[in-house]
Amino acid sequence: MTEVEAKKPQETLQDRLAQVVELLQRHRLGEDGEYRQDNLQVEPAENYDQGQILAELQRKLDELHPADVAHILEALPLEERLTVWQLVKAERDGDILLEVSDAVRETLIADMDDHELLAAAKEMDADELADLAPELPRDVVHELMESLDAQQRERVRSALSYEEDQVGALMDFEMVTIREDVSLEVVLRYLRRLKELPGHTDKLFVVDYDGVLKGVLPIKRLLVNDPDKQVAEVMASDPVTFHPDEDAYEAAQAFERYDLVSTPVVDKGGKLIGRLTIDEMVDLIREESESEVLNMAGLREEEDIFASVWKSVRNRWAWLAVNLVTAFVASRVIGLFDGSIEKLVALAALMPIVAGIGGNSGNQTITMIVRAMALDQVGTGNTVRLLRKEVGVGLVNGLVWGGVIGTVAWWLYGSWSLGVVMTAAMTLNLLLAALMGVLIPMTLARLGRDPAMGASVMITAMTDSGGFFIFLGLATIFLL
Repeated sequence: MTEVEAKKPQETLQDRLAQVVELLQRHRLGEDGEYRQDNLQVEPAENYDQGQILAELQRKLDELHPADVAHILEALPLEERLTVWQLVKAERDGDILLEVSDAVRETLIADMDDHELLAAAKEMDADELADLAPELPRDVVHELMESLDAQQRERVRSALSYEEDQVGALMDFEMVTIREDVSLEVVLRYLRRLKELPGHTDKLFVVDYDGVLKGVLPIKRLLVNDPDKQVAEVMASDPVTFHPDEDAYEAAQAFERYDLVSTPVVDKGGKLIGRLTIDEMVDLIREESESEVLNMAGLREEEDIFASVWKSVRNRWAWLAVNLVTAFVASRVIGLFDGSIEKLVALAALMPIVAGIGGNSGNQTITMIVRAMALDQVGTGNTVRLLRKEVGVGLVNGLVWGGVIGTVAWWLYGSWSLGVVMTAAMTLNLLLAALMGVLIPMTLARLGRDPAMGASVMITAMTDSGGFFIFLGLATIFLL
């Protein structure tokens, strides 16, 4: 057997989830067997040693990275989630709480007492504490702050003073600083004395005696240059920097644009106060993407897929109510043309096509505009040009696909005038979809709202009502 053949295939995360689910099922069956035995209904479940099953489950959890445990917790119903959570070692609680989604974190924190929460939080760095603090009970936060040293307490307060979408709320305080007037050999000796480097350390920060940032020394430059050279000779004196009150999403875009791993955060006087790292930026981009998807669907917040029925209803009802109103409006538009539909039954079969294609086209436009706005590609100077371009796309698509469906309508119903009306209605509705696809997100942004908030619901309402009105109106004028 070759070495490649002998190597055990790497387990995927789904494999590990399946193993955990299987152990939980065996555990549940064992409990059911013991219950049935107590009630003299069936034989005891001898094949299910509860202690061994739980020990095996705990062993598997201990082998997993905190992010993998978080994924498994998110994929389990509440009862099984809490069973697994109780088996996680206390020293890993903090790392896992930081990895799970907000909705799942709420259920885990609710299952922990104050002592467990304090023990988990004490293992965290200042920036991690700031992330978790808003979700902890107030008395736990107060006791936790009292237990910190003065420097840690000040760092946590500093991070909490910023909005969650600002750089200051995401910056890390763990970093390595050096002086510019020392040799690279001295820097290397200094690094060797450290127990470990902070995560994602790809550069060292060069500061003066007042803590003002003078530049950065990339690790690769430290390693390949002559150890006798001074830091000032090889450092980069113009690094990408951020202020703590800057927009975090703009910082994430800069990380993607310049391929950054870490970068300094400085105050208005240029003093180094923290750093941003790639892991926080990746999390931010993922959360922003998920938020946009939820907002476009009209969901108010992230939802635990195993949340109670009532919680899910509360999260979804608002835009469903809006959708109900818009659907009623669309039905009244159809009601205005009852007589036309009675005289020409083909209209009832064809009008959903006009509305459906318009809704799809509008959603395409809105998705492109929301993405462009997120990337800061839309400004006052190019709005009109962008609108003209989208209207042009709608016009071409309307003529092409309207012509196709108009030809089909002529072939099916033997009426060339019906085909012309179908083509005209399709074109006009796609023009409406293009116009609304640009104006809806821009109007929301101007009002200070998320451009994606309920955009899909609104564009569908516009193209449904508009499509019905245009098609049935043209048919009433030209066919009856």
